[in-house]
Amino acid sequence: MAKWIRIAIVVAYLFLLVAWPVSLVVVNTFDGGPQAFLEMLQDTDIQAALRLTATAAFFAVVINLFFGVGMSLLLVRYDFWGKRALSALIDLPLSVSPIVVGLALVLVYNGRDGWFGPFLESIGLQVIFSTPGIVMATAFVALPLVIREVVPVLEEIGTDQEVAARSLGANAVQTFFRITLPGIKWAIVYGVVLSLARSLGEFGAVKVVSGNVLGETRTATLVVEEKYLNFAAQEAYAVAFLLAMVSVVCIVVVALIRPSHSDEKEAHA
Repeated sequence: MAKWIRIAIVVAYLFLLVAWPVSLVVVNTFDGGPQAFLEMLQDTDIQAALRLTATAAFFAVVINLFFGVGMSLLLVRYDFWGKRALSALIDLPLSVSPIVVGLALVLVYNGRDGWFGPFLESIGLQVIFSTPGIVMATAFVALPLVIREVVPVLEEIGTDQEVAARSLGANAVQTFFRITLPGIKWAIVYGVVLSLARSLGEFGAVKVVSGNVLGETRTATLVVEEKYLNFAAQEAYAVAFLLAMVSVVCIVVVALIRPSHSDEKEAHA
């Protein structure tokens, strides 16, 4: 009996906190029918915001993919002074408010009085209130997601096969692509999907660094806020629905094609 009570509490919690609010967004999105939804997406400002969001998310995911895999190998395969501090620092984006992240980037890269901003603008590169700043803010908030997926898998598979490969004459690159990468590929895929979902939904840090210029530096999440506050709730629901559905579809697809834990163990064996 206690088991079913606990299950009912968990289901009710998820329903009230996740399923019901999300379902209401879907219902309100299509309140005027599919044709009205498609017409809203013809808005040039919304299209520009979606393109900017997709661009920022793409570059943020690529940055975090390469950095995440490299940092995971460093943390698991090497011992060095300050390793624990570095590992804790990687989790900083998860514990610090995105608003603080955006403000920190402004203080460093602002062209008027930032540390590096004046120099960068002198060579023709504007970071804050432009696309590079949006990419940096997005990459920062999604920084730990690939690492925290890959590190446990690297620890689980160990180094036996890598040592064996090197003893047979394989160099570091061959060992990584033929031994290490196949063992962590699903962790990388899932980390990338989580990073993509987080990047698409970033709001706080992007709002600080973007300038929120209509048609230029306004991302999709900023469009949702602007439309809702200006009583264009239907358009806000439409953009929110698109962002949510892309993330949900990615996670569902990966969950369906990812092999079970037992299958992964057999592959490693």
